[in-house]
Amino acid sequence: MEPLSSSFFESLMLKLLFLSTPVGPLGSGIGGGVELTLLNLAQEMSQRGHQVTVVGPVGSTLDHVSCREISGTWQEMIQNNHRDTPIILPENSVLGNMWDYARKIQSDYDLMVNFAFDWLPFYLTPFFEVPIAHFISMGSITDAFDEIMNRVAIKYPKTIGVYTRSQGETFPFNNICRILGSGLDLSLYHYCEIPENYLAWVGRIAPEKALEDAIEAAARVNIPLKIFGKVTDEEYWQTIRQNYPHAPYQYEGFFNTVELQEKLGRCQALLMTPRWVEAFGNVAIEALACGVPVIAYTRGGPAEIVQDQKTGFLVEPDSIAGLVDGINHIDQIERKQCRQQAEADYSLKALGDRFERWFDELVEN
Repeated sequence: MEPLSSSFFESLMLKLLFLSTPVGPLGSGIGGGVELTLLNLAQEMSQRGHQVTVVGPVGSTLDHVSCREISGTWQEMIQNNHRDTPIILPENSVLGNMWDYARKIQSDYDLMVNFAFDWLPFYLTPFFEVPIAHFISMGSITDAFDEIMNRVAIKYPKTIGVYTRSQGETFPFNNICRILGSGLDLSLYHYCEIPENYLAWVGRIAPEKALEDAIEAAARVNIPLKIFGKVTDEEYWQTIRQNYPHAPYQYEGFFNTVELQEKLGRCQALLMTPRWVEAFGNVAIEALACGVPVIAYTRGGPAEIVQDQKTGFLVEPDSIAGLVDGINHIDQIERKQCRQQAEADYSLKALGDRFERWFDELVEN
């Protein structure tokens, strides 16, 4: 058999255009877990030899990946919407500007990848000549958005990707969703064998994350709770401060990956208390990568990540008593098993393999 020519390998390399979340600049933390997924995937695809360009709001920062910054007004977070909330596009929308730019340069790419959980990219899909892969980062929120996603899913059935099965099940097109999970650059996360005397909670400080449950659990066991993340709902945060004036918690702020893993890795356990169906929960695998057990509600993505009684505890949703019981038994979890799960299931290689197969299939069609 003749050896494969270099031109053959070059033909497998894709020109990819990643279109970011429009709620804030990449690197700011405003976009939550999908930011981390995009940044990690862009890094991994670039290292594999693919040509990756990211389009994001002005102020976006990426290492070793080309980024086209687009000006405009950020989009409001869809988490604040209700089932009947109409479609809203602000004046001089950064989302609209990003997709107008993509339309103009689409012929330079083999595939466009949408990371924006918003109505507009789905509506525009039929008007583009280059295929668009839609990576959906949340569960169902509004009827109008579900309707346009369902329309695209029916017409382009292989183009819809999600984090987890439980996330996909919130949509009417759940039977055709590509389950892709997430992954991390594990070299950035250091294993910590012996923890210090505190718990951790990581995420956007907003009502759907139910931070108050973690604070109440920490108060009952009298173990300090360190809180990491962006305050995206100031009124909610001030209400928590008023309701728990003497609870043993401390707000640490928002940190980049290197700083966060150092502080997160030293905690006894990570508490995950989502009030909604969490699509995945990148903070869960960040904790596991540091050897930190996760105590999470059996709701959404965390229920598909945490190995109950092996790498943490899954407890009844909204049960403070369940969180407390998990904290009281956290010494039963071997921290080495947590790191081993992260290495086996959530490396950048594993993430890249899943997405690369998906991208190849979409380009071949």
